[in-house]
Amino acid sequence: MALAPHEKKQRAAAAALDHLRSGMVLGVGTGSTVNAFIDQLAPWRTRLAGAVSSSEASSARLRALGIPVLDLNEVDRLGVYVDGADEANPRRELIKGGGAALTREKIIAAAARTFICIVDDSKLVPVLGRFPLPVEVIPMARSLVARELVKLGGQPHWREAVVTDNGNHILDVHGLVIDDPRGLELAINQLAGVVCVGLFAARPADVLVIGSDEGVRLA
Repeated sequence: MALAPHEKKQRAAAAALDHLRSGMVLGVGTGSTVNAFIDQLAPWRTRLAGAVSSSEASSARLRALGIPVLDLNEVDRLGVYVDGADEANPRRELIKGGGAALTREKIIAAAARTFICIVDDSKLVPVLGRFPLPVEVIPMARSLVARELVKLGGQPHWREAVVTDNGNHILDVHGLVIDDPRGLELAINQLAGVVCVGLFAARPADVLVIGSDEGVRLA
């Protein structure tokens, strides 16, 4: 029987718990799949040293469970970072940022020893780009960056009424076929006014936990 998307997400989230260890500081991302993961963390509230979160929304959810939320500056190294993705390719390169938390997510991923990405099987693609690529930009540079993104072959759209937790704007870039994720990540990061691009290719996921009708598999 075919499962609903939220049931597949719950399967992947439950499987990610196998990667936790007592006493660790856990990195936690943002989004609906991560919410399913956080909701299953109650038995770990006294076993974790704390968590570092990529968004105010996830932080509030963690605190509601009684899990201390730490500043990354207080932590030398994260053992595991658990987050979702909007797309994932066979090399575990990702598009992230649908929840507008891409900059903090990328920082936490860089600080983590192991990056566990939890997705349902609808997020798997052979080539990234079907999902519009989020780019966080300084507000005054929004139009400047948009013009440069057009030169790179994209069709940027301002995600109006959305302000990131860092006080910035999001451009969603449509129409890309991203056959060189690392190269495009570097090119966009170098544009003046760009804070972060939602390509996770220089630092891809270490493990993909994929929920499907048949169960859970790792990639």
